[in-house]
Amino acid sequence: MNRSILLVGAIAAIAVAVFLLFPRAQGVSSVDAAIKASWTTADREWLARLIQDETQKACSHYRNAPPKAVADAILARERATIVYPADGNVLGDWKKGQVLAQSGYGGRFTDIPPRAENGGNCYACHQLDAAELSFGTLGPSLLAYGKDRKFAAADAKAVYERIYNPQATIACANMPRLGASKFLTVEQIKDLVAFVMSPESPVNQ
Repeated sequence: MNRSILLVGAIAAIAVAVFLLFPRAQGVSSVDAAIKASWTTADREWLARLIQDETQKACSHYRNAPPKAVADAILARERATIVYPADGNVLGDWKKGQVLAQSGYGGRFTDIPPRAENGGNCYACHQLDAAELSFGTLGPSLLAYGKDRKFAAADAKAVYERIYNPQATIACANMPRLGASKFLTVEQIKDLVAFVMSPESPVNQ
């Protein structure tokens, strides 16, 4: 479970508790107050995660369905955060990407101080390998993703951008901003792109 899933789960649980215990509470201020009161012993790094940036505030305000002008502003702002590989090559090692996709390490209380590299936790939301029995369905199945797109370089670049910062492609996307948040490195993202797009990867077998 990565930091985004852990934080979202904690916030959701707190929000439900607030509205069950205080049914007359209105607006987000009551929820914000409950969240703040529940994290009094957290260190600065964890408390910083409760502060929404401009995009998160907009998506919360519009319940992930912003009007076009706001959505366009989100796309432009988030696209500016994308850092591409220096050599322009977005394909790494698919075998390393396979390991990253299966790993949910990173961002949890038990992962501090870090003892391993952060994982992508991709199977929490996507099906990627026909042999994998456990996978989430919040995101679409990615089976044969590269094969269906004839392994085109433009599509590989689009996958890189989507992993680095999905908000640059779809305003208020559910997928975490793994590159923009520095949760994954450029090299790790390249490996994940290779896992999705390489002909040899089990994704495309």
